[in-house]
Amino acid sequence: MLRTPSGGAGSGTAAADSGLMSIGTVLNVLRDEFPEVTISKIRFLESEGLIEPQRTPSGYRKFSAEDVERLGQVLRMQRDHYLPLKVIREHLDALARGEAVRLPSLGRQRDAGDGELLDEPETPSVARVGRAELLAAAEIGEQELQEWESYGIVAPLPDGAFDAEAVTVAALVVELGRFGIEPRHLRAMKAAAERDAGLVDQVVAPLRRHRNPQTRAHAEARTKELAGLTVKLHAALVQTALGVRLP
Repeated sequence: MLRTPSGGAGSGTAAADSGLMSIGTVLNVLRDEFPEVTISKIRFLESEGLIEPQRTPSGYRKFSAEDVERLGQVLRMQRDHYLPLKVIREHLDALARGEAVRLPSLGRQRDAGDGELLDEPETPSVARVGRAELLAAAEIGEQELQEWESYGIVAPLPDGAFDAEAVTVAALVVELGRFGIEPRHLRAMKAAAERDAGLVDQVVAPLRRHRNPQTRAHAEARTKELAGLTVKLHAALVQTALGVRLP
């Protein structure tokens, strides 16, 4: 159970009197158990619908003790059970509705040595599609696919298959082509994506090299989280540069 600070006598603010906390105070409360948590992380969890803090008239976030407790539950389930945010949100929402639900497990179990079974995260398998499947899904010919490969837009895996995400990339390349944007024009976007990926790798590299296997496994969740933030930032920057706002 997380311990939240009380508003004590003479706090002098309505927020303190009502038990609400600023995001900075919440960060200090959480850091005792979660030293790696950041303000950006808390904002990201809010954007993903895991918490809904109140807002002051001027737009500042104010968190209740229940918000902080829920944040602790989310961070704990990420750290200890390696659950994706969607699964965590559905689990907590079910608990809030009063449903008796068990914590889902995405890992396999191993023997701890004394008969106790512990959850151990599985190494995620990479979904993949064959070359013929990719051609059919994108509705393109072999020559077009070879052109995309020459520009590095899609690249086969060592066994000749493609990551399943290549299907999404192919569909987007086709859509852009309808507006006259050719694969050669997309090399800059590919290079920018690789630079972003390199930045994320720098951040998670210490986790991957950690001696603790649980910490190394946590690198996968951290990579996904940073990738999501990077995509959102890129979208926001493009909209800002064009002066438009997407629905």
